[in-house]
Amino acid sequence: MSTSVGSDVFAFLAILLIGFFVLLLLRHFLPLRSSPAYVLVPIFLALFLLVSIILLLPIDLASSLRIEDEATRGVWLPDTLILLAWRITYWLTFALTWFILPLLGEYIDSGYRTPKDRFIYSLRSNGRYQLIVLGCGIGGLIYVFLQNGFESTSVKALVMALAYCWGLIFAIYLMGHGLVAVPRRLYRNANISKRLRRIQSQAPVVDEKLKDSVTVLEDFESQLTQLRQRKNGISRDHQEWIEELSDGSSLPGSRLLPTTSHLSNAAIPAVITDRYLAELSRKLNRARHAQLRFIDTWDHLVQDALNTQAILDASASKRLDFGNTSPYSSSLLERVSILTPHTRYILHYRVLPALRIFFAAILALASLAIIWSELVKYIAPKLSIIRFTVVSPSNSGDGKVNFAGQIMASFWMCYMCTAALASFSDVKVWGNRALVKRNTYGESGTWYAGQVTKLTVPLAYNFLTFLPPETHRETTFYKFLGQLINLTPLGKGFDYFFPIFVLFPVCATLFNLYGRVKGVFRFDLVEEEDDDAGRNGMWREGRTLIERDVNGRSRLQLNDRDAGRSSQTPYRDNVLTGTNRQIPATSSQQQPPSRLAAATAAAESEDENFFQGFAHRVRNTFDTMERPDWFMEGRRPKWMGGAEGSGGESGRAEAGMGLGRWFGGRPEDGRVRL
Repeated sequence: MSTSVGSDVFAFLAILLIGFFVLLLLRHFLPLRSSPAYVLVPIFLALFLLVSIILLLPIDLASSLRIEDEATRGVWLPDTLILLAWRITYWLTFALTWFILPLLGEYIDSGYRTPKDRFIYSLRSNGRYQLIVLGCGIGGLIYVFLQNGFESTSVKALVMALAYCWGLIFAIYLMGHGLVAVPRRLYRNANISKRLRRIQSQAPVVDEKLKDSVTVLEDFESQLTQLRQRKNGISRDHQEWIEELSDGSSLPGSRLLPTTSHLSNAAIPAVITDRYLAELSRKLNRARHAQLRFIDTWDHLVQDALNTQAILDASASKRLDFGNTSPYSSSLLERVSILTPHTRYILHYRVLPALRIFFAAILALASLAIIWSELVKYIAPKLSIIRFTVVSPSNSGDGKVNFAGQIMASFWMCYMCTAALASFSDVKVWGNRALVKRNTYGESGTWYAGQVTKLTVPLAYNFLTFLPPETHRETTFYKFLGQLINLTPLGKGFDYFFPIFVLFPVCATLFNLYGRVKGVFRFDLVEEEDDDAGRNGMWREGRTLIERDVNGRSRLQLNDRDAGRSSQTPYRDNVLTGTNRQIPATSSQQQPPSRLAAATAAAESEDENFFQGFAHRVRNTFDTMERPDWFMEGRRPKWMGGAEGSGGESGRAEAGMGLGRWFGGRPEDGRVRL
């Protein structure tokens, strides 16, 4: 009789490793010390359940269809333990998705002071959404009763089927977009010079959003200043509330120069109420975190531009040095100090681009396999590519899963979830929510955790349907969830036919249909890294903004050095005046601005065709040649760019007219195009 002691030990160690990984992920995005436990625990459970399902489903496949050969059996657990794990995972995921995380998000974002007022506001905000869901549930319940009669499992089947269908709609759309976007992003980043141009083309957009966030925050800060100056119409409790909000405004993340602040035109009510202060507190918190979000985005964009520039500059000397470690470094590889400058150059200039191209090709093939399997799983399930990589061939026809099949199943599940979750940063229907390193807003964190739990179970069961019927119908997951989904013909048909619509987001992303929709309706659905931004000249403006920011950092470091202060401060002073950000400069950021322009000089020449370049050179020949005195004293005719009564100087000033415009003109400051 076989025993599962080895599998039990493996499962226990895997659970510990998953918990440690989730803790590191929470530490990266949330401030663990300042975040309350009622925020950290639900988010931890949501992420833990996502990763655990990627592990639990392959174990379920091997446990339900056990192979007698111990050498290739794989990890398996008893059926009762697998059923218990699925029940806990599913119902905990269901509760987090539909009740706990939505209530918690509105509780954090309410703006009220007391827990009672926050909870009442959260119930009121979620009540309308829950009533809509309840109305849809009643309609579905009537259909289930008419189809199967009044049975005890009808209500349970309805709840599980509706939750699955609602999550599958979002999962298929997001996964379809990610199946194209993830490999394409890897392939585009393999070209270092084009990657620098894309980074620079993003700078004007980020800079504009950062200025807008500063303006919005200034408006709310000015309202708060006016409230502090008022002496009448404010109770004592409200004064304490206003003082608490003012204490929050003195944090380093929201300090502004007095010269940039301006009084808001918003009318302050004569009588201050709890509702008004709660609304102001809510908007103020959102504005502060929005500013932190775009500041973090700008920091990483500038750091990426500097690092990419350093990689391009190293092509001549074959030595790459990013400088001292910086808190704003974009990746761990850039902070590795055990590499020599030459090996670091080989790694970043040769190895990493090749690896990006290799993994882009592998993931592109994986995306094709998933799309093909979605299309043929109902019409011709034997043609599914995924089934050949997971199910071991068997002469008896009952496909079983060995250890290698479990590894492949984990890979497919992981890639499907990664493709869906990677689309969150591209799709623009989530409002102003974003994940910020160490400064993620609590409401944004709970919302993202809720979306993770909403997509996990539908993606897991959708992957299970890729396998042959004799394989996936024997699993505990199918007996627990699949039978209830297929209880009615509508649910069974939706499960098999709706995933075919994955072609819509795939084609929209592959052929840039989002850009055409934006051109017609002026509405941007997806934020993509498009090469058109580099071709239309936005990268030049972005290069100027980045150079200006680097110059501002260098000047700040010189001022701090003259004042005897250290420039390496643990927290950045977010003072914004126009486009200059006062940021402690690191040694990797002390490069002269000309190095940024050097990498884009070759790219600038690409925008000029042969005829334009020839015209510029002919124009330079005419303008720089030595003229005889009689020619300088005379007047130019109009066809040579001169004017009546104008001498040589005026003729030079009119270089853009007459013959001069045939050869591209000449800059007013006397520069010569080489």
